[in-house]
Amino acid sequence: MNLLLLGATGRVGGHVLRLALQDGHHVTVLVRNPDRIPCSHPNLTLLHGDARCPEDISRAVTGVEVVISALGTDGTTTLTDSVRALVPAMEQERIKRIITVGTAGILQSRVAPALLRYQSSESRRRITTAAEEHHRAYQLLCQTALSWTIVCPTALKEGPSPAPVRAQRDYLPENGTWISFADTGAFVYSQINDLTYVQARVGITY
Repeated sequence: MNLLLLGATGRVGGHVLRLALQDGHHVTVLVRNPDRIPCSHPNLTLLHGDARCPEDISRAVTGVEVVISALGTDGTTTLTDSVRALVPAMEQERIKRIITVGTAGILQSRVAPALLRYQSSESRRRITTAAEEHHRAYQLLCQTALSWTIVCPTALKEGPSPAPVRAQRDYLPENGTWISFADTGAFVYSQINDLTYVQARVGITY
């Protein structure tokens, strides 16, 4: 398949890139600093650009079948700006499938189901800036007819897998505390061909 990967220089995106190339997909990567991509591969296309820029996104989606965004929050509106650029570009190219990485904070709260986790006592984070930006990106995707999936990991850490990954639609599986960057990347990558969570958030943890 022809994939567009945003956030390839991050710790989740790097794992997605490795798996996609390993399986023979052609991957286009849009990055502000191509030198941060540590590998070269005949199926890898590096584009210098900004995921927030509509012109750069329009150039990057040409010929693409699936978009994967592993962009993180950086205290700005990077996520929402990128979604606003992606949606019309994908519609123009008739691309339906987009998989993004969110946060467990935008899953539904178990203690207050009308709220999201970051809005309720279920979240222990006192600073909610990142969750709010993820929430806005989620709301933007909800307004589209795209086949979107938002993968929402709990606390991300380095380390070997202590147990199988558990996943649940719209909620974080109970008693989950963390998940590795590698397993999160693998789960994101698996959604290319798995339509179980189309137009849904999926919480993942051990």
